[in-house]
Amino acid sequence: MSRGIDDIRTVANVGTGTMGHAIALQFALAGYDTRLVGRSEKSLDRATANIRRDATAFADAGLLRDGETVDDVLASITPVVGYERGVADADFVIESVAENLDVKKSVWTEVERFAPEDAIFATNTSGLSPTAIASALEHPERFVVAHFWNPAQLMPLVEVVPGEKTTRDVVDTTFDLMARIGKKPARLNKESLGFIGNRLQMAVLREEFHIIQEGIADAATVDDVMKYSLGRRWNLVGPVASIDLGGLDVFYNISTYLFDDMDNGTGPSPLLAEKVKAGDLGAKTGRGFFS
Repeated sequence: MSRGIDDIRTVANVGTGTMGHAIALQFALAGYDTRLVGRSEKSLDRATANIRRDATAFADAGLLRDGETVDDVLASITPVVGYERGVADADFVIESVAENLDVKKSVWTEVERFAPEDAIFATNTSGLSPTAIASALEHPERFVVAHFWNPAQLMPLVEVVPGEKTTRDVVDTTFDLMARIGKKPARLNKESLGFIGNRLQMAVLREEFHIIQEGIADAATVDDVMKYSLGRRWNLVGPVASIDLGGLDVFYNISTYLFDDMDNGTGPSPLLAEKVKAGDLGAKTGRGFFS
């Protein structure tokens, strides 16, 4: 039997990178005793510096709890090298390591050696199969996805996704825990590659790439159309509720002629492939679709 929401007191956060440090901060801000588990003192020092920076931004914006200081937040986080001490007394273990199936399976095999038998295990994968990752575990029934969105300290959404063997109580506790730390959890009934958010994101991008490649408009114009129309509307009313408001008959009529003209390719966009081949990878290289 896994732990319920009121049994979660100590959280082990495995991973110290962009997502890992931000997720650890979220638990610390909510008052949880948080273990920040890394591979080296150097990686932990870097993550701790990033946590302090982000906590300071929260403090400057008046977003810490009454009377709480940045040092109070940092005091809730214990940096630990290695799994043996890092996860030994954890009630909830969440992992944010490289988005690689073999790497994640290797990490969870080690975590399971040292974590309590009834601890809940969660992965922050962006779209890998929880069933595939959990195949490395002796007890896959306690394994679930808790997919935070980057930047994790600011984005509300966390997708909670079961694997084939995940028990209902593990999903329920994870969902409740995400809500308790101030997130907006979304519960999926079953796993799907990319979950929901990335499927929607890639569907929009596929059509944006098509519009750019066809010469209909450039990248800046396509982005402006999204920012100043759908981006604002969907922030308040989701796409499905939005067409309820607009009239399903109207959108049905539009779909009768527009779907056939839209991109329905099944492989990567040639435009995106061209950018990657040229080494134009975006902010990390100084140029992508924009400079």
